[in-house]
Amino acid sequence: MEKTTEECEKPGSQSESDEDTDDDDEVPEKTISHYSSKHRILFVGDGDFSFSLCLARAFGSACNMVATTIDSQEKIEKKYSNGVANVRELEERGCLVLFGVDAKQMSQHFFLRTQRFDRIVYNFPHVGFLYREDSYCQIQLNKRLVKGFLRNAKVLLEEKNGEIHVTHKEGDTYQKWDLVKKANKIGLVMHMSIPFSKNDYPGYDNKRAHGTLSDASFTLGYCTTYKFKLNSS
Repeated sequence: MEKTTEECEKPGSQSESDEDTDDDDEVPEKTISHYSSKHRILFVGDGDFSFSLCLARAFGSACNMVATTIDSQEKIEKKYSNGVANVRELEERGCLVLFGVDAKQMSQHFFLRTQRFDRIVYNFPHVGFLYREDSYCQIQLNKRLVKGFLRNAKVLLEEKNGEIHVTHKEGDTYQKWDLVKKANKIGLVMHMSIPFSKNDYPGYDNKRAHGTLSDASFTLGYCTTYKFKLNSS
């Protein structure tokens, strides 16, 4: 599992041996929802890696992708029935999978700090169910996670046309996380928000990720993907 993205050509780039080939020979762009095989994508906290694997299958390759988790390889095996198989397939398709990556510190990671991404994706950030979901303490912990992630994602984002995507449940409790307000305070601006539909991502299985039911899905209800860009002003 120790490989770097240098083993894969960045989408749209050419090796020396290919410099003289016709443009018509380039691999055509493939898309799924608002993601493209031409984007360099970083996935954060991807549970059992089923979301990143969905995109890898749609693209036919994962050489443009880096998928991360705070868990170790051993924890992935214990927590998720398909976790190891998903990691193996991602790597076979060219994805770099990184373990032990904290979303609140990832800009200091020895590899990630040298990279810049067109899309940084974090679906349903959550610290785990330490308190009741609507309790003050639980909300404050989740707010810290979101704030830390956004600060670090900002550092790793391509300045031109880079986007940070956070998919978030809606409702009174989740609105108290102040996602958009926190983004604005650290120099990000929301340029779009769109409804999230799990059906747009075949094979994606959202996981609770914490506790004895870590491999179980949770009810999504109404969810939104918020897209943030650097504040040019």
